Amino acid sequence: MQLWGILEEVYSACPHDPEAPPASGMGNGVQERQGALTQGEVLPSPPASQSEGYRQGLSVMNSLASGALAGAVAKTAVAPLDRTKIMFQVSSNRFSAREAYKFIYRTYQTQGFFSLWRGNSATMVRVMPYAAIQFCAHEQYKRILGSYYGFQGKSLTPVPRLVAGSMAGMTASMMTYPLDLVRARMAVTPKEMYGNIIDVFVRIWREEGPKTLYRGFAPTILGVVPYAGLSFFTYETLKKLHAEKSGRSQPHTHERLAFGACAGLIAQSASYPLDVVRRRMQTAGVTGHSYSTILGTMHQIVTEEGLIRGLYKGLSMNWVKGPLAVGISFTTFDLTQILLRKLQRHGYFR
Repeated sequence: MQLWGILEEVYSACPHDPEAPPASGMGNGVQERQGALTQGEVLPSPPASQSEGYRQGLSVMNSLASGALAGAVAKTAVAPLDRTKIMFQVSSNRFSAREAYKFIYRTYQTQGFFSLWRGNSATMVRVMPYAAIQFCAHEQYKRILGSYYGFQGKSLTPVPRLVAGSMAGMTASMMTYPLDLVRARMAVTPKEMYGNIIDVFVRIWREEGPKTLYRGFAPTILGVVPYAGLSFFTYETLKKLHAEKSGRSQPHTHERLAFGACAGLIAQSASYPLDVVRRRMQTAGVTGHSYSTILGTMHQIVTEEGLIRGLYKGLSMNWVKGPLAVGISFTTFDLTQILLRKLQRHGYFR
């Protein structure tokens, strides 16, 4: 019953700051447990010399777990739209909402309902570590930049806020990129071509060489800098403005979703052409095209398909999918962080 009460408190009022240092939660939790000790009991605690490292380690684990869950929930929710977008990105067929609907319906009729989630297992293998690393890195970069610029415990100013988001995205991309390439391959090929994720890795390694696993890496990094930077920057800025205007330190769940949607809309629009280039380069081995450089790929797309219809193909779908995914991701991360810190404060983690 006590755990259920904590859950109800988290998802209704959400009165605690998700960016508050976990040290305060630990302190309160220890005090409450100490008050409940019977005579003769001793509450174990880490040595004073280890307490700071212990708190930071617990904070990192909370961020990793919250980020992994946030990524999994968000990507699963939009997986059919994501697969449809990739199919149009890597082909020369003209995109429209009607054609996208036809593709989804035709896939459902010919391959079954769950085929709309084809490649989602590869997505989960990639997105859970990616989101975990990105959110955790963002928290750490905020702490480091806050300490460097003298904003420890306070909101960062705009430029460090933007830098923290960009660096978090770059860190996560560098560590998980081959999984993103495998996910793209599985999304655009029939299920008979690749048996599973390991099969994709083995065949790429044997048939195309190990360097292929990082094909399209340059446009990914160039795209993730504005995307991650703007998404984190916009979300954090909207939360800060909301707190100043409303007088409430924490927005409600629907407000978090709205802030995340705005962040996703701005970030997706700014980085979308590089996303198209990345997908073309990633899937060149199975689509019959030859793309070698970023500028060469852009030039070929614009020459064959036009500027808007080529480099911005599928953007209208991304305006639906992107804000939805980013909103769910940020909201899930924040609420999971709050839940874990409340559980910690009530003595469930020591």
